[in-house]
Amino acid sequence: MNYVLPLAEIGSETHARVGGKAWALARMLQHGSTVPDGVCILTDAYHEYVRRTGLQTGILMALNRKNLEGARWEELWDTALHIRALFRKTPLPTELRRALAAVLAPYIDGKPVAVRSSSPGEDDAQSSFAGLHASYLNVIGMEAVLDRTRAVWASLWSDAALLYRRELKLDVAKSAMAVVIQELQAGEKSGVAFGMNPNDPSQCIIEAVHGLNQGLEDGTLDPDRWILERDSGRQLSHTAATRSHAVALNAQGVGVEPLPPALRKKAPLTNGEVCAVYDSVREMERLFGSPQDMEWTWCGHRLDLLQSRPITTLASKDPKDPRGWYLSLRRSFANLKHLREQIETIHIPALIEEAQELAQRDLSTLRDTALEAECRRRAEIYSKWHRIYWDDFIPFAHGMRLFGVAYNEALQPSDPFEFMEVLVQGDLESLARNRLLDQMAARVRSDAALATQLSAGESGNPEFQTSLKRFHEKYGGLLSGGSDPAKGSDPVVRLVLEMAKGPPRTPARAGQNKQVLEARFLAEYGNGKRLEAEELLDLARASYRLRDDDNIYLGRVKAELLRAQEALQQRRGTAAPLADGVPGEIDRLNALRNPAETREARASGVRESLDFRMATRQIVGHPAGPGIATGRARVIEKVSDLVDVKAGEILVCDAVDPNMTFVIPLAAGIVERRGGMLIHGAIIAREYGLPCVTGVADATNIVRTGDRVTVDGYLGIVIIGEATLRPISAG
Repeated sequence: MNYVLPLAEIGSETHARVGGKAWALARMLQHGSTVPDGVCILTDAYHEYVRRTGLQTGILMALNRKNLEGARWEELWDTALHIRALFRKTPLPTELRRALAAVLAPYIDGKPVAVRSSSPGEDDAQSSFAGLHASYLNVIGMEAVLDRTRAVWASLWSDAALLYRRELKLDVAKSAMAVVIQELQAGEKSGVAFGMNPNDPSQCIIEAVHGLNQGLEDGTLDPDRWILERDSGRQLSHTAATRSHAVALNAQGVGVEPLPPALRKKAPLTNGEVCAVYDSVREMERLFGSPQDMEWTWCGHRLDLLQSRPITTLASKDPKDPRGWYLSLRRSFANLKHLREQIETIHIPALIEEAQELAQRDLSTLRDTALEAECRRRAEIYSKWHRIYWDDFIPFAHGMRLFGVAYNEALQPSDPFEFMEVLVQGDLESLARNRLLDQMAARVRSDAALATQLSAGESGNPEFQTSLKRFHEKYGGLLSGGSDPAKGSDPVVRLVLEMAKGPPRTPARAGQNKQVLEARFLAEYGNGKRLEAEELLDLARASYRLRDDDNIYLGRVKAELLRAQEALQQRRGTAAPLADGVPGEIDRLNALRNPAETREARASGVRESLDFRMATRQIVGHPAGPGIATGRARVIEKVSDLVDVKAGEILVCDAVDPNMTFVIPLAAGIVERRGGMLIHGAIIAREYGLPCVTGVADATNIVRTGDRVTVDGYLGIVIIGEATLRPISAG
């Protein structure tokens, strides 16, 4: 079978087998536009590869391990990373490799090429997969081209692509990928042109950078921007960027390099070149019948067109578009470095200061109207920080994923999540909080009289009172910042008493394996690239740490909001909603405090069925913390359940919020409904060396408090009832 077709020979009858990008390039080439010469590896090759190697079965198993409908970004990323690892470990069958190499050889012949995705269904008038699939520049040699081809095939199952396919209701079982191999054009200046401004139909936009386009596309470089009148091409404005770097070819493929001083003062395009780009994007609109998003580069005096696709954003301007938000998380290394500085030097200090200011306010001195106004003020403060959390803190968590991709590409480990071991560090804010609890428990453990006093509801000795006061001042208690009236005592004291019944439980220390893995990763980067690898690792560790810490800081502000709400409700003698005008954020927070209130929306009749529960003995999720543990289950349905956790129990919950991690020293294992290696429960489980399984659908519905449960963190299995398991090697 012929798996390769030159761009010049692609026709409408092969559209479904070459994908949107290749088909558009072929039309542009046949129209007479200047397009780099190349060929397309048809989707037939992809189908043959996944069929002959058994990958199709592996992909379906990974996709069906958990229902991805409504899945969070961590779960989508875990699934995509697992599938990517399957592609990386599965070589091309010999016959397929020979067939591809024989046809590709004349086009490659030692020349640098671009290896680009071309998925059927992408870049049509209703949808655009821009930025979802992989492309590689400056690929040299047959082995490298075939290796990158497999990487492009794997990107069919990227996390963002999975989200979009779900959104478009595409059949993932029938999805396929074609690959374009093109002669590489190392343009001196590159950019994109939008034939119609999505925000103003009377305009079009041209953006340009010195060097290659990659820096513009991934957000590493800010472009110069021209706004033109759409009908005439008359320039309306030119916004100059801060020009300091450009993306250029290097021995590793491409990289960011400093611009020569002369180019820093010079716009990438002349007025004549702006006009030429404008003429081309309007010509593409006439060719394809709709306004186009066109990618281009200038090689000397020649304008080469690299891609053209419809501007699908014209059809929808929904600010809540999940794909748009998801793609905004995929930041470049340079952007993440800037984000880190902003978070560490501005956001975190301000967040801590604001929480302290709220904690010092004596609410008892406020009249009813003033207390109600204080509730409004605190709700507004929390809403502000909640927005910052989603806009800045969540995107910075993707520093971990950036490192994970680099680690897996460099070392190709059998476990695609091995990189997490390199990030464990033991200095999380939640662990510092737990150390204070452990210190109080140590005092109780060594002082029988103190234990008796506290058990009887007395305040204990002055030393313990001082420690307890310091804990409350720093962390605001455990449940909404104070005592739990329903239980009649301080939950911190009850937790300390329970901790004192057993031996100290401290976070697991990062051992020699972490050092070996780190050294192995850094050893892959020579020729001056080691410093970049070290910077990436340092950023990933900061991302890992802040993934947990930011929630602790945000939790302090939330606790102070809830403290004010409870004070007003107690003064009124009712738990009724606050007066009109108080932001609805408070009611939403109450729902967050009590996940059981939303269980009905998640639980179906079959999940609540007694017969279903009796038949369920094994449930499956994602292995997130290696190890095996057996114990009685403690199902957490509301926040106050946390103070009932007993030593040696298996924690079963919707998710382990960082503000819940004070009970982790008591737990023997963790089971979570939400999934992903980057969620807080998985992070804290690895810090303590606890077996952990995440992404267990209906965990809190199927398991009941008191059930005997075995957690297998190696295989991602939870067994309800008695089980006989022998520990296995993580490798």
